[in-house]
Amino acid sequence: MPQFRIAEVAELLGVSDDTVRRWVDHGQLTAVRDAGGRKAVDGAELAAFAKCQAHATRDPSAVDRSARNRFVGLVTEVLADRVMAQVEVQCGPHRVVSLMSSEAVRELGLEPGVLAVAVVKSTQVVIEIPGSGS
Repeated sequence: MPQFRIAEVAELLGVSDDTVRRWVDHGQLTAVRDAGGRKAVDGAELAAFAKCQAHATRDPSAVDRSARNRFVGLVTEVLADRVMAQVEVQCGPHRVVSLMSSEAVRELGLEPGVLAVAVVKSTQVVIEIPGSGS
């Protein structure tokens, strides 16, 4: 099982190294010494911890939908021409980018600072392993 050093854990979870050390000191995460003698966290434990720590921002629309992947965030950038637009939404630590018509952007009033919900519904999701080279 992979192990992640304190700095890597911090980067993956979007917190400071000191926060990760506090979690270790308070027993929320278990750190072991890696082959180089540095503190590291087991990958499986980190995955479970990350899942428990994750909290979704409340969806203000609160309507029933079949799509389960709804990410609440703030519009951070809109690039539009006459026909198409690219809209970037920062949803917690995640950046979601959508391509849509410029007409839809105007109708929705999308501009930086607007609260939005990115709804992702896809039958295909690509998963990659960093550094796999394929």
